[in-house]
Amino acid sequence: MLSSSRIFLRTATGIGGKTALKAFIARSSGGSTSYYNSLAGSSSSSSLPAVVGKKSTKKYQAFYPTNHHVQHHDQQATATQRRYKSALPITEDPIRGGYDSSDIYSGPTACETAGISKLGITGPTTIYKNQTFEELFQHEVKNDEGKVASAEYGETFTVDTGKFTGRSPGDKWLVKNIGSESDANIDWGKVNQPTTPEVFDELYEKAVNYFNTKEKCYVFDGFCGANPKSQRKIRFVHEMAWQQHFVTNMFIRANSSSELEGFEPDFTVINACSQVDEDWEKHGLNSEVAVVFNVEKKCAVIFGTWYGGENKKGIFSLMNYWLPMEDPPQLPMHCSANVGKDGDSALFFGLSGTGKTTLSADPHRALIGDDEHGWDEDGVFNFEGGCYAKTINLSEKTEPDIYRAIHKDAMLENVALKDEGDKFVPDYFDTSKTENGRVSYPIFHIDNYHEPQMAGH
Repeated sequence: MLSSSRIFLRTATGIGGKTALKAFIARSSGGSTSYYNSLAGSSSSSSLPAVVGKKSTKKYQAFYPTNHHVQHHDQQATATQRRYKSALPITEDPIRGGYDSSDIYSGPTACETAGISKLGITGPTTIYKNQTFEELFQHEVKNDEGKVASAEYGETFTVDTGKFTGRSPGDKWLVKNIGSESDANIDWGKVNQPTTPEVFDELYEKAVNYFNTKEKCYVFDGFCGANPKSQRKIRFVHEMAWQQHFVTNMFIRANSSSELEGFEPDFTVINACSQVDEDWEKHGLNSEVAVVFNVEKKCAVIFGTWYGGENKKGIFSLMNYWLPMEDPPQLPMHCSANVGKDGDSALFFGLSGTGKTTLSADPHRALIGDDEHGWDEDGVFNFEGGCYAKTINLSEKTEPDIYRAIHKDAMLENVALKDEGDKFVPDYFDTSKTENGRVSYPIFHIDNYHEPQMAGH
């Protein structure tokens, strides 16, 4: 008999690329892809309902917040629950006040202490690691990285990512390491474009050399995946505070520095977004923008695009590869999820911008997550620690939970601002810059979020 994960896989085949499916089937069948070929060939996206829901019978039962939890944030949450929240230390809010893994390293050994000298980055003499949101806000303002918007529910930092207001899928590449595990299991093609180890090595050296010219940089160590069985340790190296702000919003943050002792990342992203690949034609790429992942070297480099979503979606792509290779195999899903009072979890599938975040932010149900989840033998779990919502035509009347989540510690991206004398006010109806204006915010900005970020099937 097929496990629940494999049964669900039959239904979910049509919602995305086939790499996860190929790896999943290869892992399940001891390496054979013949079952993959027959299943992939017969799949159809029309066979998948927009919403999948079922009452939980598994170990992760619902935690549904009462009025007490919404108003006082339940300071008595278990240590396990606290582990799975993105957070910051702001003393006036008890749910955020218990988190602080911030460190600043200075001097000639700063890079070694921060753990990035292993990458070859040894130049910066000041490393800002896992800064609190309050500290990041101060850096963002001091560095003049954007503007402070006067949103209705509080001041919110706003950034403009230049000409790239969305991801650049034509510039995303995976290194084809001949004979490797990823070579055998990735579905190579227009989505998973192959490049060579030599091209990656050149770009990696370029990124490292660039950071070695900087006096300071920002490092974030965090986690992807709420289930500890398959959770991955992720490190980001950034040149700007707002980029660390973004990944702090979107990934799962450690409670304290002690949780990061001995931290060895499963994957590292070096984001040199202000630089471009001038040799892109020689490298066989499509433009001077390059987002290149090397699975075997456990590292990626980003050039030429400031768009924040490249950070999160790159790790999501890796989870699509990693989880089906688990034992037993697990299914990565591009969906939002929430859970009712009786443990009845619901999944909302759809492409970006089709309403996953809006539909899952239900005042009558607890939010598990808004975009990326895994399905394993225990239940459904969020990959992230935050949400990334579109802001086009946003109003409190139509999307109250998202609208009210925009306050300090959230971050607006490519949202038009109206100059009203002494303040800038967000104008969500002005799409002259882009229709893909976004806001990222930690998941606890939604009052009735599901604290464990895991629920049953």
